[in-house]
Amino acid sequence: MIQNNELDKVGLEVTDLSNGAAYATRHRQSRSSTLQMEGLNQLALAFVDHPETIIQELVTAAVRLCGADSAGVSIEREGGTDEQFYQWIATAGEYSPFLNASLPRYPSACTVCLERGTPQLFRVDQRFFDILGVEAALVQDGILLPWQTDEMRGTIFVISHTEAEAFDAEDLHLMQILANFAAMGIRQQRQQEKLLAQARATAAMAMANDLAHEINNPLQSLTNLLYIAKQESGIGDEQSLALKLESDFERLSILTRILLTLPRKNAEDRVPH
Repeated sequence: MIQNNELDKVGLEVTDLSNGAAYATRHRQSRSSTLQMEGLNQLALAFVDHPETIIQELVTAAVRLCGADSAGVSIEREGGTDEQFYQWIATAGEYSPFLNASLPRYPSACTVCLERGTPQLFRVDQRFFDILGVEAALVQDGILLPWQTDEMRGTIFVISHTEAEAFDAEDLHLMQILANFAAMGIRQQRQQEKLLAQARATAAMAMANDLAHEINNPLQSLTNLLYIAKQESGIGDEQSLALKLESDFERLSILTRILLTLPRKNAEDRVPH
């Protein structure tokens, strides 16, 4: 596990928030509970009506409801390298231009958060961005939370670029709710992707079956012509036979090219269920 002294060398401060001590002496921020409830209700409706946009809806809501300057959701990349280990799949606020950005496994506050498995207070100074070779606003105060669903995991975060004590315990509680939303939203999106992949594989196999039947017609015609050509009372010279075969060969060529663009016969077996 990464130690605090190692983090300090790379410009990261990551403090566990699970015991509440970090927020015990902070001044409580003025947040509208009505606005927060309305925001959560809108997210619940979006989850049902527009699940494909729920992750972006989450970070947009986080900025608004927590008074943050930036927010985002990261995910561990499938097959990612140590240099490109995390991907920001949703961003809002000042960090919006970093949508789909890739970050290393180390140094990373995300790695610390996932190792500890608890919410973290984090700050990032210029040394960190110098290491990454990135120009970005510093993180004066941030909340970083882990989420996990099935075999996928990542983090959700809110950031203040200007205030050292921008968030409080109520913001942390709200972000824990949003982290659960993120896990559910990503799980639902992945399930939809699997269903679409299965549907595409099924459609491709059905198309291949139809094409195979279509190919059978010109093949039968060619077979008959070749049989006749072998008989003593054949259909004429080789040039005449070639002309008769030309159109059928062209049809076979086109259908074959289409078949080659489809998945292999066992495509359905490779689709995850």
